[in-house]
Amino acid sequence: MRNRYFSSDPARNSAALALYDSVADLPLICPHGHVDPRIFADPDYHFGSPVNLLIIPDHYVLRMLYSQGISLEELGIHSKPPVSEASGGGSTARVEVDHRAIWRTVCANWRLFRATPTGIWLRDELADVFGIQLKLNSRNADVIYDAIEERLSRAEYRPRALFERFNIEALATTDAAADTLEYHQAIRDSGWGGRVIPTFRPDAVVNIDAAGWHDNIAKLSDVSGSDIHDFATYIQALEGRRAFFKSMGATATDHAALTAYTEALSATEAEAIFGRALKGEATAKDAARFTGHMLVEMARMSSEDGLVMQLHIGSWRNHNPQVFAHYGADMGADIPIRSEFTKNLKCLLDRFGLHPNLTLVLFNLDETTYSRELAPLAGHYPILRLGAPWWFFDSWLGMTRFLDAVVETTGIYNLAGFNDDTRAYPSIPTRHDVWRRVCADWLAGQLARGFIDEEDAFEMIRALAYDLAKTTYRLD
Repeated sequence: MRNRYFSSDPARNSAALALYDSVADLPLICPHGHVDPRIFADPDYHFGSPVNLLIIPDHYVLRMLYSQGISLEELGIHSKPPVSEASGGGSTARVEVDHRAIWRTVCANWRLFRATPTGIWLRDELADVFGIQLKLNSRNADVIYDAIEERLSRAEYRPRALFERFNIEALATTDAAADTLEYHQAIRDSGWGGRVIPTFRPDAVVNIDAAGWHDNIAKLSDVSGSDIHDFATYIQALEGRRAFFKSMGATATDHAALTAYTEALSATEAEAIFGRALKGEATAKDAARFTGHMLVEMARMSSEDGLVMQLHIGSWRNHNPQVFAHYGADMGADIPIRSEFTKNLKCLLDRFGLHPNLTLVLFNLDETTYSRELAPLAGHYPILRLGAPWWFFDSWLGMTRFLDAVVETTGIYNLAGFNDDTRAYPSIPTRHDVWRRVCADWLAGQLARGFIDEEDAFEMIRALAYDLAKTTYRLD
């Protein structure tokens, strides 16, 4: 249905549909996400089963089912092997779960996703990408599974073919600082014309309290050809990696932190904390101060090399220690916390808030900051742009609340447009479609009230759907 999700008011519905139609077929700009570049490196890459594609990688699906007492093993998630097994000291005890059985479990419990964005995404994805109109339930489970499996066997459902069918103009992946970018190089070498670019994500070597930090520093040292033994050589290695990422097409960096705290350490303080970290003696206070300092350092680097800086704030990662211990990260156990920006970003903004070569895109999981802090900050500092509603608020109501809260203060031209921020590759066009529909419906409301006229509305819907993301992330 072309006008799905729009207001039931006839005049607003009609206006929203006209606005939506004007942008529905624009190319997709995907400046931030977590699609594995490996799927594009091999022209014959196959996604595997419907469960491999749609269930196992999707923490939105996992967390809802887990909340109702369905174990992660039932959903195909294996527990991490014991240390002795991980180091090669024996076979693992993992038991392979039948994927058709997993699919039946999901379908039998699909009622849990009614009125959720996950329910909307998968329903629209099945219809628009796979041509399947049936409802997910126990009665239809096997028929739908077979239909998806049959389609995945076709050449037109290979990742590259879908990239072209989705009309993706540019897609950015998210890659660790020590990543060799071998799959990006393979994409380049293949001669395929799809624009898939990396994004520099240094969290694993910046957050000194992160699991595996010492191993990640060793990897960074190896891949950069540097002997990282002090803070100065560490910074040099990071700057070298950024230059390499940029040579491979990167236009942005990405940083995740629990809070937006920034601090400029003295050279002596930075060296001392880094030295304690190398010895395994850093404290929790050291970790918070070092991350804050490195956010300022990353802003400094971005002001010099032009990479757009993204900052994702406010997620208490792996809140459930049992899930993390048994299954690892990204299993749906991340929970938002209260955030603060006005004080926490002050150090960074004092130094770089007016810099002509820096763009900092802010993402947040505390909606109370939208109108109180984020909109006023972005409505003043030239470097700031507000990222689209993220994660728990990547929904119709979340997007609408976001627009209501920030546009009166920032306008739309201090927004960064939309990004899908997903691992679920086939959901990309659906997520963009929902954003475009939200924006069309919201602008139709503004038009009906006389806040804007038709000329404004049509210019604004194009900006929100396409132009803002392209210009913010320097993807021209």
